[in-house]
Amino acid sequence: MSKMQDLAAAAARPDFALAEGLIEGHSGTALDSAIGRATDHLLRCQQADGHWVFELEADATIPAEYIMLRRFFGRRDPAREARIGRYLRRIQAQETRTAGGGWPLFHGGPLDVSCSVKAYFALRLIGDAPEAPHMARARAAILAAGGAERSNVFTRATLALFGEVPWHAVPVMPPEICLLPRWFPFHLSKVSYWARTVLVPLTVVMARRPTPLVPTGVSLRELFRTPPERVRRWPGGAHAAEPWKTLFAALDWVLQRTQHHFPAGARARAEAKAEAFVTERLNGEDGLGAIYPAMANAIWMYHCLGVPEDDPRVVTAWSAVEKLVLDRPEAGTPEENPGESYVQPCLSPIWDTALVSHALLETGDPRAEAAVTRGLSWLLDRQITDVAGDWAEARPGVAPGGWAFQYANPHYPDVDDTAVVVLALDRAERQIGPAGRRMAEAVSRATNWVVGMQSKGGGWGAFDADNTHHHLNSIPFADHGALLDPPTSDVSGRCLAMLAQLGHGPDHPAVRSAIDYMLAEQEPDGSWYGRWGVNYVYGTWSALTALNAAGLAPEHPAMRKAVAWLKARQNADGGWGEDGFTYPRCGGTRADTDLAMGPSTASQTAWALLALMAAGAVDDPAVERGAQWLMRQQRADGDWPEEDYTGTGFPRVFYLRYHGYARLFPLWALARLRNLRRGNSRQVMHGL
Repeated sequence: MSKMQDLAAAAARPDFALAEGLIEGHSGTALDSAIGRATDHLLRCQQADGHWVFELEADATIPAEYIMLRRFFGRRDPAREARIGRYLRRIQAQETRTAGGGWPLFHGGPLDVSCSVKAYFALRLIGDAPEAPHMARARAAILAAGGAERSNVFTRATLALFGEVPWHAVPVMPPEICLLPRWFPFHLSKVSYWARTVLVPLTVVMARRPTPLVPTGVSLRELFRTPPERVRRWPGGAHAAEPWKTLFAALDWVLQRTQHHFPAGARARAEAKAEAFVTERLNGEDGLGAIYPAMANAIWMYHCLGVPEDDPRVVTAWSAVEKLVLDRPEAGTPEENPGESYVQPCLSPIWDTALVSHALLETGDPRAEAAVTRGLSWLLDRQITDVAGDWAEARPGVAPGGWAFQYANPHYPDVDDTAVVVLALDRAERQIGPAGRRMAEAVSRATNWVVGMQSKGGGWGAFDADNTHHHLNSIPFADHGALLDPPTSDVSGRCLAMLAQLGHGPDHPAVRSAIDYMLAEQEPDGSWYGRWGVNYVYGTWSALTALNAAGLAPEHPAMRKAVAWLKARQNADGGWGEDGFTYPRCGGTRADTDLAMGPSTASQTAWALLALMAAGAVDDPAVERGAQWLMRQQRADGDWPEEDYTGTGFPRVFYLRYHGYARLFPLWALARLRNLRRGNSRQVMHGL
């Protein structure tokens, strides 16, 4: 039996108790103490089968949409509605200073009209009176921001289902798009996976225009400055570029007037193709695309097509939605604090387990290594090897071998998750001992898949290759500007780090083009843009760790420039912080050098420290100050407080609060610092 198997068996024994206090042999320093507490905390968070999963929280939109979905079908649950109502009211009160009575997209952000309209509507459906003080404040804030007529496309589509706006307020996306050939300027394979899974069922819903099964008795007319039937021009995306903006607007004008005259035969074929697409990807209780909006649209689509509620497809779709509801436990007695509930946009067990594995491996603690062994075994069981998903449309000759982000999502493995899992598997084998043929085969398959998913310019997108049809972001329906999945620095950095850690040098074509891509993506001030995390600190961490693994010396101009940028952005308290304001309003990157950041956070401070250490600045005073800030902020139970949203779904549109980030990244950074300062090279031979 290998050492990894021995450790896994030990960790599974009932008498395997977590040691309290400090790590043996390193009890003399504050750094060791902080690492010990954080390690204990993460070990306590491990699930019985070996994996980790933490809360994944977005803004008020998803729980509000859940209320609307259930009320559309007359599904009342007063107890749960009350718990969600408490959640929505608490967020509103918490964000009053910056959101002025409405709801923001991230903690400390300004009011977002679309999010606020949905939250207000949900509270009205729950039973909150419009004259209640908190509702009056929300209404005043929405009206001051331009009224509900300033809502985005997805909000207007939802409001149209309830008869609150006319259907011409929503750009036309007919089901017939499912029949378009691949050479056509618009094709489903040319948009991102999330757009595909959300849009396909929604086309049927928008064409059929259903009405609520049970009248809600609620109207939102008080939120409009202009009555919705009189609105002449609904808002579009400020990012839309000419000439596409004008061309697509003209096409929508034509479709608005002709869509009801399409041939019945073509409409029937299109709806059948949409239904087949959804049913093939229904994905059990993990849901269509494993993301809430797609799951909800699948339910509406089946309803429009006359599928009965007891049909297994509908039952499965509802089960997937309900799996995302998170009930936070009561504190004290139910009378004192009855608790609250919200709805997660999706679940993140693969991502959480892989990242925690890296953090725990950094500690070198035998207990941590045993726990990681169990976690990696759980991950191995979830590699996708038998489904050539939608990604194969662009890469038909590549064999599957990736991991998803969620528990299951076989049609949509994630390049980013796959790289992080491979990095953890390889590191565990180097650090703990050989794990056998199965792990080697898993790494080989995953590596081949990741290399096969590289885009032409040398970078990687998250779910598709060469998903760069940027003209499509100018269609009226894409007012969020996030219809595509192009290569990004953060995902590409992880892939480069993976290849470098596995021993592929600059002579490997994928490595060479990836290095060139990363260097070209560096901002003029030395940072890198962070697509999937907030923002330039995240992107810079992703880039520097990758370039370090690929062999760039600390003296390289790109490394020196990035170090200077990070040091210049350190807060006076020693930490680093950045909020959603650093995402430009209408474009991908920015060139200004006086970028305002934000209050220090645990996860972003950890990213900055990991980035500086990767660039050779381990002994820089900035690193010491950052580590001291983390140690001062650590809570008694071993984790760190963090209300900020440091994850990104879609820049400027949708942000994420990963509840695991403040648990794992600070541990990772502090343990890395200890290893480097003690010259423990065994634990720093890695790409992340």
